[in-house]
Amino acid sequence: MDPQTVFCPNSDCPARGQVGQGNIGVHSHKEHRYICHVCHKTFAKTKGTAFYRLETDPVEVTRVVTLLAHGCPLQAIVVAFGVDERTVKAWLTRAGAHAQQVHEHLVKQPRDLGQVQADEIRAKLQGVVVWLALALQVPTRLWLGGVVGEQRDEALLTTLLAQIRAGALCRPLLFGVDGWRAYLPAIRACFREAIPTGRRGRPLLRAWDNICIAQVVKQYARGHVVAVTRRVVQGTTQQVEALLRQTQGKGVINTAYVERLNATFRARLANLVRRSRALAHEPQTLQHGLYLMGTVYNFCTNHESLRQPLYIGSSGRRHWVLRTPAMAAAITDHCWTVQELMSYRVPLPRWTPPRRRGRPSKETRDLIQRWCT
Repeated sequence: MDPQTVFCPNSDCPARGQVGQGNIGVHSHKEHRYICHVCHKTFAKTKGTAFYRLETDPVEVTRVVTLLAHGCPLQAIVVAFGVDERTVKAWLTRAGAHAQQVHEHLVKQPRDLGQVQADEIRAKLQGVVVWLALALQVPTRLWLGGVVGEQRDEALLTTLLAQIRAGALCRPLLFGVDGWRAYLPAIRACFREAIPTGRRGRPLLRAWDNICIAQVVKQYARGHVVAVTRRVVQGTTQQVEALLRQTQGKGVINTAYVERLNATFRARLANLVRRSRALAHEPQTLQHGLYLMGTVYNFCTNHESLRQPLYIGSSGRRHWVLRTPAMAAAITDHCWTVQELMSYRVPLPRWTPPRRRGRPSKETRDLIQRWCT
């Protein structure tokens, strides 16, 4: 137990969410509990992780979660580990919710995206069909987020684009999408910012500069692609070609990267496999599996196309440095294990002193000076 690596999870504590400030001590080695010397509250070692209040060994839970994130059907896990099906579903729900918190904390940070590709997947549940909308940053292969919806409509796209908007800087950006006509108005509506005028009422909304949209329209005959049409629907051809060379090294409009991601999701999520008997009962189950698999893909899976040359040996053989999408995006410096992902604690926002009338007391001023600056 290392008190320097944890923070106080008490939302009312002035020292909440801050690591290495000397306010955390060991309360009990036997019970694996820490204590905060500011609020004098104790908390378990697993507080804030996916293993909190679980009686099962975290190693076994990690193995089950790893299998779920790599496409193993739930029924096979039940037989192999001898656990109840409801227990496995509860672990999936817990791991998916934790993975979504990690994703929103680390991936949804403003960065220069360069090129984003988006696509949809049709999935079957028990007695109903749902749609998954996914987005990928091309230069780093980083999965930016996903949405599960009952219909393939503009509302589904708007929710997905809001997630992309939350993690994008106002820089030149290229969208590579298919020929669905809903993309153009949805992108224009989401990528705007308010211009303060100092007047009452709704402020003016100004569209981002240098937003380019390129579409790839495929024509099918008897289940095979017979023609492909590439067109620029927003921006100039020169802008699109420059962004393509900058982000993927060649000036060809395509959606190949997000289509490969779709294949990865179908291979690793048992609920998405075509003609599968491992169908989910509720969209929320699919949502948890989506974030679990996507976060494992970002942080725990080395991507072959992201490797970098390290050195050339005496025999002439080239040695490579493998990288995950999160490493390529400079979110982390190493490949995480699934247990490390499930044990990651999302820090709380810094404490905000309560608003009160009159001058603050000396104790309040000391707390503000110590924990708010």
